[in-house]
Amino acid sequence: MPETITFYVLSALAIGASALVIGQRNPMYSVMLLIASFGALSGLYILLDAPFVAVAQIIIYAGAIMVLFLFVVMLLNAPQEDGAGWDRLHPLRQPGVARFGLLLALLLVTQLGWALARSTSLDQGVGVLGGGAVVSSVRELGRVLFTDYMFAFEATSVLILVAMVGAVVLARQEGKS
Repeated sequence: MPETITFYVLSALAIGASALVIGQRNPMYSVMLLIASFGALSGLYILLDAPFVAVAQIIIYAGAIMVLFLFVVMLLNAPQEDGAGWDRLHPLRQPGVARFGLLLALLLVTQLGWALARSTSLDQGVGVLGGGAVVSSVRELGRVLFTDYMFAFEATSVLILVAMVGAVVLARQEGKS
């Protein structure tokens, strides 16, 4: 019974914090609420008897990536979102862009449904990677991640770095004009 109550409290905290992330006008509050959401998700992983995933959630997402987001938000000095430049003539408000976004959202839902329908070989917390290799220990997960999936791992880190540098460059250009 106490696990059920803990589950509902952590789920409500994760859903509430995630909903408030997109509802905030101040980006600093959004980043802090996202960290709270990650903490609640970590608690849910602990309830699922997945302590490695819970610790990885805190260390990787709340500890590293969110610190980068917080650094970029502070560097850009964007204390509040303003609606002055967001009128009907803005390029992102055009109907074609909205339709394209809706198409991408439908594609994402279709891919998630296909992936869930295909993943029938999950068995009590043991994940299946790639061609059906079962990963049952942290050591094996590390070996697979840093050997078979090394390129994807490194490409993701470069992508995050490029996005951060791009945000800084765009902020510098807007400030000069």
